[in-house]
Amino acid sequence: MDITREPDWDPRSPRVLEDQIAAYDEMRARCPVAYSSYLKWSLFRHADILRVLQDHAGFSSAVSVHMSVPNGMDPPAHTAYRRIIEPYFSPQRMQDFEPPCRRIAADLVGRLSAGGEVELMGELAHEFAVRIQCAFLGWPDALHEPLRRWIRRNHEATLAGDRAAMTAVALEFDGHVEALLEARRREDAEALDDITGGLMRERIGDRPLNEEEIVSILRNWTVGELGTIASCIGILAHYLAEHQVLQRQLREQPALLPAAIDEMLRIHAPLIANRRITTRAVEFDGRRIEAGERISLIWASADRDETVFGNPDEFRLDRDPAPNLLYGAGIHICPGAPLARLELRILVEELLAGTREITPVPGKAPLKAVYPASGFTALPLRLTR
Repeated sequence: MDITREPDWDPRSPRVLEDQIAAYDEMRARCPVAYSSYLKWSLFRHADILRVLQDHAGFSSAVSVHMSVPNGMDPPAHTAYRRIIEPYFSPQRMQDFEPPCRRIAADLVGRLSAGGEVELMGELAHEFAVRIQCAFLGWPDALHEPLRRWIRRNHEATLAGDRAAMTAVALEFDGHVEALLEARRREDAEALDDITGGLMRERIGDRPLNEEEIVSILRNWTVGELGTIASCIGILAHYLAEHQVLQRQLREQPALLPAAIDEMLRIHAPLIANRRITTRAVEFDGRRIEAGERISLIWASADRDETVFGNPDEFRLDRDPAPNLLYGAGIHICPGAPLARLELRILVEELLAGTREITPVPGKAPLKAVYPASGFTALPLRLTR
């Protein structure tokens, strides 16, 4: 639907991109239901976003021109595919994956400069995200570098809003996965005993998953995992460097890490937004949104809403975790949340165990990421062994 409206804000203005979190805080107070030519409608308040998440009939997740299994689907199709996917993130799967996850984290932390300055995003965050995702899916090391290049191109195309480039990037990724699946089909059955091999044996209804469906599932897992896990690592390391008392507390009490990680990522969200399309006319804060219009749910604002969390910058380990929308809510709550929590806990455990102190580098400020990314593009830190 194309309706001409006066914009309430510009999500890509230099002022917004200079400090996205602060800009979204300001929008939540000034114009919590805002229109822009780039994002169309944006919602900033926790209650409004939760309303959308809990009403999948009124707000469709089918927003992409590409097949998106299952997060870009609505019931009943979504329900059937979720039933297939959720067992891959079971407690037993997570327990089995913990040892290889820890080996990768320990190896990468061990390679960081001892007692020197590191650029944490390039030397640890992105490397961990690529290696851990390939390890979880059973992909070969040869895919590490193509995935690194693909991440950069995907970010550039999305930021530019270049639909042709975004389509080309999506097809490039699909090509990598299709080649991998073809190679798998030439292997014997025992070689398929991993996550990717398991998906190749899954059935939907009375038929096997077809290649388009398998590629879509793997694309969604990988696109979401690579960028978001890297952003999380940067956010967590930066927060710990800036808050030495908390860093010391977590070194002494590592059992606090799960709650601490969720709280740090509530304060500084690793994922800026998610999309929906209205299926009927709705109203938020006195503003009418017609059926068929795009809505952006600004996660980075919802989890800082003062009406729910009080002072959004106050770090508290005793918060009720239920309102935290870090992994979403409703039927589309992230099925990979157990994996993300495992990976982040282990990475931070190994980073703290492998250092005596993590501090900022005097005179070198981090370079903040800009929409659609969050966190940092470059993060200089000093690690003391």
